[in-house]
Amino acid sequence: MMDMSGGDAIVGALAAHRIDTLYCLPGVQSDHLFNALFDSGAIQPIHTRHEQGAGYMALGAAMATGKPAAYSVVPGPGFLNSTAALCTAWAVNAKVVALAGQNPVPTIGKGYGLLHEIPDQLSVMAQLTKWAARIENPGEASAKVAAAFQALNSGRARPVGLELPVNVLGGRTDVGPVAPLPLNEPPQSLPDELERAAELIAKAERPIIFVGSGAIHAAEEVRILAEKIGAPVVGHRMGRGILDARHPLSITQAAAHELWKTTDLAIGIASHMQLPIMTWGTDDAMQVLRIDIDPSELTKFPKMDLGLNADSKAAVAAINELLAGKSIDTRARLEALADRKWRFEAEVAGLEPQLSLLRVIRDVLPENGILIDDLTQVGYVSRIAYPVYQPRTFLNSGFQGTLGWGVATALGAKHAVGDTPVICISGDGGFGYNIQELSTAVRHRIAPVFIVFNDGAYGNVRRMQKEEHGNRVIASDLLNPDFPKLADSYGMAGHRVRTAEELRPVLEKAIASNEPTLIEVPIGEVPSPWGFIQLPKIR
Repeated sequence: MMDMSGGDAIVGALAAHRIDTLYCLPGVQSDHLFNALFDSGAIQPIHTRHEQGAGYMALGAAMATGKPAAYSVVPGPGFLNSTAALCTAWAVNAKVVALAGQNPVPTIGKGYGLLHEIPDQLSVMAQLTKWAARIENPGEASAKVAAAFQALNSGRARPVGLELPVNVLGGRTDVGPVAPLPLNEPPQSLPDELERAAELIAKAERPIIFVGSGAIHAAEEVRILAEKIGAPVVGHRMGRGILDARHPLSITQAAAHELWKTTDLAIGIASHMQLPIMTWGTDDAMQVLRIDIDPSELTKFPKMDLGLNADSKAAVAAINELLAGKSIDTRARLEALADRKWRFEAEVAGLEPQLSLLRVIRDVLPENGILIDDLTQVGYVSRIAYPVYQPRTFLNSGFQGTLGWGVATALGAKHAVGDTPVICISGDGGFGYNIQELSTAVRHRIAPVFIVFNDGAYGNVRRMQKEEHGNRVIASDLLNPDFPKLADSYGMAGHRVRTAEELRPVLEKAIASNEPTLIEVPIGEVPSPWGFIQLPKIR
């Protein structure tokens, strides 16, 4: 036992759980936490210019590595500023630890009007995390941190949160050593459920597999299953790269829409499957098998014939064993899939200049290089046409569609992966949300490449106003700075290119330099990709 402050105990517990970086913006309620960081030296603080930046940096680090990442902000408006990142972490199943300051414990909920006070901050945090708690006294600080990480690393990956009252951080008591708690055992499928799943799969004539981020650690098992039954593997958003895009069975969700017409078994492996089930439609001729560690996912949609509440790796491995002795002729399935992929490439060929720009990015990035899609016209096309070779190399904000997340998320991803190149593609609208974090890039020598496609508008809003609302164009135009000059003012390289051909050498040089770089690409109105994304009901 050692006498220490609550702040010291928290920092020690974070370090014991292998947190070596805290993305942060300090303030008066967290002073004692930062004193502990200073005295410890075990955790590096990376401070941002806005709380949203701190939250997104932790999100980027968690998504790029699959490991926990933590951020710290002051309470009230500071915490609320970070909640766009927190709700995105919820959507994309990221292991983010939110540390929110709080006023002294005896004053909480009293409505005294203390600095940054908001009603029931802990309830707000609880709605955006899988587990949230307040540390009530210094003596329980280490135990609460350990409980947070136990929840974080058990079951479905989603964020957790802790409230840190100022009197807890500054108060002192005897604190013992902390060790990580054992993880909760994952659910396991019963043998008869696995046998039923294997039987469904063996009998299917036109199966299709959908994978989400919960299947990343099961990539090899998914590949074995897909090759055994000749089933296309659809990775949408978080699942892209689980099966290498160059594999004959890998297909994007947009290309898979046509296959849905004749699918007789849809297999969801840690995949939400919201779009195909709710939008494309189902009928009695289709069966649905889902495998998910989160039991709530198995009850969301009425169409499900068999649900396995289990870890995806273990369940798919068991199914593969049951299928090992069965003979399945996959030749016709492979021929049909190859034909569909070839025709889809022809269908989307008119999406220019987006495709040419993405080809340059793909050519220049190494296989493990990370592309972050910040909701821009080029980014929308990347979802359906950008080849992804490895998991965690295409980062997307999932169903949240969090405009403006890209800049700070790219900083967190790049900081976490070191020399691995990271490119963020933004529109001028989204880029402006966290433009101040260019300062963070230079201050901390974090070197993503920011590509800003500048059309002088919230381009997608303007498109909808023109095409869907009778050309009522309103409140969607933007006045932008000179982006290369802006980069120069922050002390980073800034460039302007106008074509894919001009982009290539500039992007190659930027990646080779491993220095923060901004590249502006002026772009006019471009062909809409939405006909390939918002796909109609066909069952």
